[in-house]
Amino acid sequence: MKCERCGCEFPEEEKCEHYGKTLCEDCYIEVIQPPKACDPIAVNIAENTRSQLGQTGTEGLTDLQAKIYNFLKEKEKVTKDQLAEVFDVSSEELEKQFAVLRHCKLVRGYKEGKQIYVTTMDD
Repeated sequence: MKCERCGCEFPEEEKCEHYGKTLCEDCYIEVIQPPKACDPIAVNIAENTRSQLGQTGTEGLTDLQAKIYNFLKEKEKVTKDQLAEVFDVSSEELEKQFAVLRHCKLVRGYKEGKQIYVTTMDD
């Protein structure tokens, strides 16, 4: 079978239906429960896990997450649209990456006037 969302092939027994679309399990989970940047439990878990592993900064992050973090340290503040364009990712993918970085207490979003910016936590 082929996922109608991401296009990946998967076994028929792993098929998930959502509003008439056939999805793989990963896409189904993302659709019904998307990652949220403001999730105190996820922040606590990420903080405890990173602490137990002795991770700081970009340690333990994916290459993309580390690149986003380092870009933000260099630029100080950018919009999510700008980040999506620079890293050539969908806004949906960027939201997932932002949520992980937020849970790790590395980045944050804030409003300035009518515009929302993303920056590192230490700024």
